[in-house]
Amino acid sequence: MSKIVAIVGRPNVGKSTLYNRLIGERQAIIDNVSGVTRDRIYGSCEWNGKTFTVVDTGGFVKNSQDVFEAAIRSQVQIAIEESEVIIFLTDVTTGITDLDEEVAHLLRRSDKPVIVGVNKVDNSTREISANEFWSLGFEETYFLSSITGSGTGELLDAVAEKLPKNEEEDESD
Repeated sequence: MSKIVAIVGRPNVGKSTLYNRLIGERQAIIDNVSGVTRDRIYGSCEWNGKTFTVVDTGGFVKNSQDVFEAAIRSQVQIAIEESEVIIFLTDVTTGITDLDEEVAHLLRRSDKPVIVGVNKVDNSTREISANEFWSLGFEETYFLSSITGSGTGELLDAVAEKLPKNEEEDESD
């Protein structure tokens, strides 16, 4: 399997929409109902000469007693462990929530590079509001809209920069 980039975050921030955008097809089911994505879904992405695997995960809900949310939490943990880079996706329309803070805490404990994506930033008012996400304390934060694709190039530039070189790149050096 190629290098792995996991998309994680709380429910309904647009992880599956971003996943579909990055792999270039509608593989993941998108719905406004929480819990539609339960297992990890893998797809291939190529950007700036690097090929990597993108993993869509379900929405992370800490300490829930719901059997599905517990299983989703387990799937998210596996994706974090197997990834080389993590995209922590958030939603500007709700601002920073307690669940975002819990995911941020979990990701700070990992030794993986984390890139924050603030999703649904599709107008100037939301762009101003998105600045609050810098307070999560991660070095890299990008504003994007998974639906329109705005900002995804900059996000992918950051992801590609953090991934190790492909074998083909090593041979050409």
